[in-house]
Amino acid sequence: MSVHPQSSALSTPCASAKRSPWKEIAAASIGNALEFYDLLIYGYFAVVIGKLFFPSENETTSLLLSVGTFGISFLIRPLGAMVLGSYADRKGRKASLTLSITIMMAGTALIAFAPTYAQIGIASPIIIIVARMLQGFSTGGEFGAATAFMVEHAAAERRGFFASWQLSTQGLATVVAGGVSALLSYSLSDAQLNDWGWRVAFCFGLLIGPVGLYIRSQIDETPDFKKVANSTSPKSPLLEVLIKDRVNLLLAIGVVSGATAFNYVHKLYMPTYALKQLHIQATSSYLGAMITGLTLMIMAPIFGTLSDVHGRFRVLTIALLITGFSSYPLFLLLTSFPTVLTLFTVQAMVGILIAACLGPIPAMLADIFPTRTRGTGLALSYNFSITLFGGFAPLIVTWMIDVTDNKMMPSFYVMATAVISVVSVLFLGRRMSRNAAS
Repeated sequence: MSVHPQSSALSTPCASAKRSPWKEIAAASIGNALEFYDLLIYGYFAVVIGKLFFPSENETTSLLLSVGTFGISFLIRPLGAMVLGSYADRKGRKASLTLSITIMMAGTALIAFAPTYAQIGIASPIIIIVARMLQGFSTGGEFGAATAFMVEHAAAERRGFFASWQLSTQGLATVVAGGVSALLSYSLSDAQLNDWGWRVAFCFGLLIGPVGLYIRSQIDETPDFKKVANSTSPKSPLLEVLIKDRVNLLLAIGVVSGATAFNYVHKLYMPTYALKQLHIQATSSYLGAMITGLTLMIMAPIFGTLSDVHGRFRVLTIALLITGFSSYPLFLLLTSFPTVLTLFTVQAMVGILIAACLGPIPAMLADIFPTRTRGTGLALSYNFSITLFGGFAPLIVTWMIDVTDNKMMPSFYVMATAVISVVSVLFLGRRMSRNAAS
C-alpha cells in the first residue's frame, strides 16, 4: 500500500506559483459555515426540541431522546461521505459542494416547519429524524469536498493555513449559532421560545442558504482535479480508498478521534451541560459557546500556519497531549466554581485547544490521500471518526452523568479518545517517514 504525503504537490508542478486562492476559499467557507450552523443549532436547542418532539414524564429521558436524535444523523454521515466524497472525486469538488448545501437546506426546512408531537403525534419525531438524516448525509460529504477544494487551490507550502479555514468557518458557525441562540433566549420568554422562537434560529439558516448556494455555483473547479479528471479518475474512488489506502484510512480515523471528542464535548455539548448541570441561565451558556467559536475562528489559521512551518505531526502531537491532560482540570474548574465568568474563561481556553488540534488536521489528512481519491479519503476518515467519537458524545456523557451522578465524567471520555489520537498520530508519522525514505 502506498502513502502519498506529497501527492498533491507532485500533481501540481507549479504549486508555489499559484495565484491567491482567497476568492475560492471564501466561497467554500461561506457554505461550510452555513452547513455547520445548521448542525450546531439543533444541539443548542436540544432541550427545547426534546420537550416538543420527544415528550416524556422524565425530563432526562426527553433530553436523551433529543441528543440521541442528534447522534442518529451521525450514523448517516459515513454514507454521505461515501456518496458525496466519491462524487467529488468523479465529478468535481464544485459539483459535490453545490449538492451538499442543497440537501442541507432541505433538512433544515423540515425541522423549521415540523409540527410538534402535541399536534400530529408520532409522525412529529419521525420528521425530525428524517431531517437530521438529510443533514447528516449532507455534512458527511462537506468536509471532504470543502477541504480538498481549499488545499487544491493553495500553494503546497501554505496548505496548512488555507485548509485550516475549514475549521475557522466552523468557529464562525459557532459564533453565529451561539449569538442567535443567546439573542433569542434573552429577548423571548420561555413560553415564546418553546412555542415559536426556536424555529427562528432554523429559519435564519434557511434564509441564507440560497446565498451560499449561489456563491458555490459561481466558483471554478480546482486545478489539481482538472489535471486528473477523466485521464486518471478511478471508476470507484471508494473501493480504491478501502483497498489500497485502508491502513491510512484507519490511522486517519484515530488521528481525528481525540480532537473531535474534545470538540463535541466541550463546544457543542457545553451549553446543555451548563444549563442542566451547572444551572447557568441559557443566555450565558450560549454566549459561552459563542466565545469558543470566536476563539476557534481566530486561532485555527494560526495553528494551520504553525503546521506549515514546524510540521503537522509535531504541532498536532503537542496539542493532543495538552488537550488530554487539560480536560479534567477544565471540568473541575467549572464544577468547583459554576459561575458565568468561569464558564466564559473555560470556553475561551477550549477554543484555543480545539484550534490547536483541528487546525493542522485538514491539511494532514489531505497529504496522505492522492488527488484522484482525496475527496473520498478525507470524507471517510473524518466522518467515521466523527460518528464513532463525536456524534454520540452528548448522548454518551449525558448517560454517564445520569448513571454515576458524577459531573466529571465527560472529561474521562475526552481523555480516553486523546490517547487513541496520540497513538494514531505517532504510527502515521512513522509510516509516512518510512515510505518517504523508500
